[in-house]
Amino acid sequence: MSHPAQSLTVIPLGGLGEFGMNMMALRVGDDIIVIDAGMMFPESELLGVDLVIPDINLSQTKSRPRSRHRLTHGHEDHLGALPYILRDLNVPIYARASR
Repeated sequence: MSHPAQSLTVIPLGGLGEFGMNMMALRVGDDIIVIDAGMMFPESELLGVDLVIPDINLSQTKSRPRSRHRLTHGHEDHLGALPYILRDLNVPIYARASR
């Protein structure tokens, strides 16, 4: 039985080439796996900004994808934006239990 080939789309949402805001989405067909939900503290030129989080607006796609969220580890630059993301997205979160 042959399955049609599906392409993998890698979408960096933050943290690429910088410390903080680590977040990446992997999309195959109607499935999206979001890896991490980082935040970072602003540089001095962002006066009045308390923290910076990645743009999580994945709803710009025409069809509503099935989404899951995976956390790699418990550092703030990898999960600090999670409370803000969960206000807007109702998705399952997967993470390893702490030791």
